[in-house]
Amino acid sequence: MIARESVITCPECGHRKTERMPADACQWFYECESCRALLKPKSGDCCVFCSYGSVPCPPKQSGAPPTPQTPFAR
Repeated sequence: MIARESVITCPECGHRKTERMPADACQWFYECESCRALLKPKSGDCCVFCSYGSVPCPPKQSGAPPTPQTPFAR
């Protein structure tokens, strides 16, 4: 079963928030609601969930090729 929620931890302030991940796309940007830092994927990762989340994005979980998604969650 593919997880659809991930806890993102901001590397700047440590704030944690559970977010729902897109089912078929990778999210490139995420704005921390606490410190307003704009998170971007680390080198080699497809999205912010793979870099800062408690579980990787659904495309990576399923082995499907990732599709970019540019809007960021708030």
